[in-house]
Amino acid sequence: MDIVSLARFQFAMTTVFHFFFVPFTIGTGLVVAIMESMYVHTNNPSYKKMTKFWGNIFMLSFAVGVVTGLIQEFQFGMNWSDYSRFMGDIFGAPLAFEALLSFFIESTFIGLWVFTWDRVKKGLHLFFMWMIVFGTMTSALWILTANSFMQHPVGFTVRNGRAEMVDFGALLSNPQLIFEYAHVMLIAILTGATIITGLAAFQLLKKRALSDENKLIYHKTMRVGLTLMLIFSLGAIVAGDMQMQYLIKEQPMKFAATEAVYKTTKSPAPWTVVGIADTKTHQVKGKVEIPGVLSVLSYRKLSGSVEGMEEINAQLEKKYGTHIDGQKMNYYVPVNTLFWSFRVMCGFGALLFLVSIVGLVMTRKSKPTLYNHRWMLWVLAILTFSPFLANTAGWFITEFGRMPWTVYGLFTVAQSVSPNVSVASLLTSNIVYFVLFTVLAIILIALIVRFLRNDPVEWDEAQADKKATDPFAKGAF
Repeated sequence: MDIVSLARFQFAMTTVFHFFFVPFTIGTGLVVAIMESMYVHTNNPSYKKMTKFWGNIFMLSFAVGVVTGLIQEFQFGMNWSDYSRFMGDIFGAPLAFEALLSFFIESTFIGLWVFTWDRVKKGLHLFFMWMIVFGTMTSALWILTANSFMQHPVGFTVRNGRAEMVDFGALLSNPQLIFEYAHVMLIAILTGATIITGLAAFQLLKKRALSDENKLIYHKTMRVGLTLMLIFSLGAIVAGDMQMQYLIKEQPMKFAATEAVYKTTKSPAPWTVVGIADTKTHQVKGKVEIPGVLSVLSYRKLSGSVEGMEEINAQLEKKYGTHIDGQKMNYYVPVNTLFWSFRVMCGFGALLFLVSIVGLVMTRKSKPTLYNHRWMLWVLAILTFSPFLANTAGWFITEFGRMPWTVYGLFTVAQSVSPNVSVASLLTSNIVYFVLFTVLAIILIALIVRFLRNDPVEWDEAQADKKATDPFAKGAF
């Protein structure tokens, strides 16, 4: 184990764990906001109970997401100080907006939303929830602005060995940001809808008597969730396709790796469905191909070849050199990781789209048969966990596909590592972080499971009883 490998592992661990909660929080926040909007519009108390019940899942996700986000930022200073020096001027502005604007909005309006039920008008309370949604979405915007610069640097100049920002507007209009942000927001909403739908399915699968109102709330929850799953799974597929079209031109090595194309293909290009890349011989073993499909996916026509990694690597060696800071460069990316991550991501996206169609058909008003078929409820319940796998796979494509750069074409991973860290310190911090994340995950799962022992009606009544008790009344202590 060397310093670079351990630092990369720690970054991957902290990033993946934090990214579990980013789309979870954004998506569930929007779903809860839609539910409260339905309550305000219809004045149906079932929607209010639904909103308050699922709002607790959102709050748990938000709380853990804040903790993991702080750890994520902390490890930058620990392991990537040279990167921070190089990128500080660029990173500083969007991260300042994220902390001072977005996080301030989120935290302020979450407090208002939680503690003002029945104390302010319904419309004002709904405004609080939509401001939370606005805060979470703009928070992601600022983070992805920084990440998009790492993928496609714009609006900067290099002075004294540091990247300095000269045009903040260029960062916000970065084409990489436009595609990346659209895709992340759509998959975030899909994540929230899938999780809420799946948890409602779990509640219906429990072997206990449910009141008619509780059943109605879970049915309405699933109907809302399935509708959002259909809309945003389709949107995520379209946005992801547009992003890949962009990558063909801007990061051809990443695109070629997702399709395991080592040598430039013939025209039309065949699409490899499955296979294992041999990184030494540059052969793909056990592959199954469909003729012409890759040309259609890449260029929207039945012709056109796809440039291979060998040719792209030669171009990058010519452009950036075979050595940087005395280190021999390898511009190949982890092919098998990207190839299979891409298929996991796309496979789950397509599955959620198909399941949402079936679910909506089976929950239509004229014939709501889904609730009587435990197998379909189990499908939806199990799919609760699918967005975490799909989102992680997508993040692998984004980050591994940029190797060997931290800032594409400007700064390498080897140049970014802190010069004073040791293998021992990194190994220790990796173990500490792993234990911490494991504990956080166990606590979160335990809290969600414990909360889901309740049902919306009984939980709402219990909260009303607590409010009715004056904590300062005589005999309260």
